[in-house]
Amino acid sequence: MKKLLLIYNPFSGDKSFKYDLDALIYNLQKADYEVHLFRSMKIGDINEHIERVHHRNYDAIVISGGDGTVNIVTGSMMKNNVKSPLYIIPSGTANDFARFLKLPKEPEAISEIIANGKTIKSDIGLVNGAEYFINVCAAGLFTNISQNIDKDFKDVLGKLAYYVKGLEQLPKFEPFPVRITNSKTTMEETIYFYLVLNSGGVGGFENLSSEASIADGLFDFIAVKSRKITDLAILFVKILAGDYLDDSGIIFFRDSYIKIESLIENSQFNETTLDGEVGPLMPVEIINLPNSIEIFIP
Repeated sequence: MKKLLLIYNPFSGDKSFKYDLDALIYNLQKADYEVHLFRSMKIGDINEHIERVHHRNYDAIVISGGDGTVNIVTGSMMKNNVKSPLYIIPSGTANDFARFLKLPKEPEAISEIIANGKTIKSDIGLVNGAEYFINVCAAGLFTNISQNIDKDFKDVLGKLAYYVKGLEQLPKFEPFPVRITNSKTTMEETIYFYLVLNSGGVGGFENLSSEASIADGLFDFIAVKSRKITDLAILFVKILAGDYLDDSGIIFFRDSYIKIESLIENSQFNETTLDGEVGPLMPVEIINLPNSIEIFIP
């Protein structure tokens, strides 16, 4: 019988995963997996658990949670050199990375996918030689909403809560100057925000880059330049429609190496997020680590 580690965050999303837990274990055991269960109870305990059990060489790891939980698990897998293939149950609010891969959350479908054994090897972002992200590194307008939003508000409105809070930020936010370096060039620009994307979406926006791939060794860099608020509103409509990359207010390129430096000494503009979690202060130097984590896919 093969060994499987199931890690779940009971506080993610609408907290409904617990109702599927028994059915999932049943289906995984039917698929000939011995299920080892870990329930997260406090900040930091997932990292501690993976560090304790990484030597057991599980045949599969399954995680249930949102993008933040995915970040914690994949980062810990990288730090502990865990090579087990991973399945992500989208149990959070946005579930950007799992949504990009079209991963189902129904217990029977999950067990079938794992039993079939089809996988893809995903790139990972290494930031300042110490931290990791699997979906996005970001800074600026809208990018810190997941840390600042009230959990009860998010529980009631779900993904819509991100958009409501984003609109609250808009009138108060000032663009900030940055220096952006990739493997070919360096540029300086004043921007509202930037995204370094592995998949094609973030914050529930699913089509930010039609060419995005998690297995091509490249990140998609997207930044919105400073412009009038009225022009910004028009640009956001184009972003929602997925037709904006040729807009003069957008910086877009694809590369495996990206460095972003803030040109203003203000901590508000130096803060970054990694998959929605608190990241390091700028400057950030980002390297694509190709084919680093194996993920089960339909």
